[in-house]
Amino acid sequence: MPGCCARDYERLFSGKAAERDARRFRKHGVRGSARTLVELAGDVRGATVLEVGGGVGGIELTLLAAGASRATSMELSSAYEQSADELLAEYGLAGRVRRRVGDFVAEAHEIEPHDVVVLHRVVCCYPDVDALVGAAGERARGRLLLTYPQQRAFVRLGAAAANLVFRLSGSTFRLYVHPRSRIDTAAGRHGLAPAATVRHGLLWESTAFAR
Repeated sequence: MPGCCARDYERLFSGKAAERDARRFRKHGVRGSARTLVELAGDVRGATVLEVGGGVGGIELTLLAAGASRATSMELSSAYEQSADELLAEYGLAGRVRRRVGDFVAEAHEIEPHDVVVLHRVVCCYPDVDALVGAAGERARGRLLLTYPQQRAFVRLGAAAANLVFRLSGSTFRLYVHPRSRIDTAAGRHGLAPAATVRHGLLWESTAFAR
């Protein structure tokens, strides 16, 4: 997310949202498309995980519990940090997760490659899909896992309506329904090809890219 949008992003993904997400994770674990990404990760024993835009970190916590060795989290909104730290302490994983706050695309060069890279419902929040998926793919040694909106007319109309509301309210935050072809091309530039795709209802779609 460009720096000009960071303030509005943090307002939308606030401390209250973080507390809600943490409560849901404590009660139910990861569900829906997030659970699908965990399944698409496959055998993660000993693997390193990079999650971009992971909020309170439910996916990385789940992958660590499944045997991943360590994780890095990159989140634009600092509002998630307190709830994320509390979860890490509760699950005894504080020493195995490095959390960073910032724009992943701008700071990706500072992050080392990981075996598994996860972007759950992040592609729809970033205007430059080539830069975002490209930076993620460059850091994926094994698998790149993405969840993004399906290519449907009503999904595009819904995003346009939501963006009108954001614009009228003075917010710079926008939703994006990027073409799947551009996602595939951006990942392919870094040697990654689609290995499995799962649709969730009529809105979301998840794909595992592998080398």
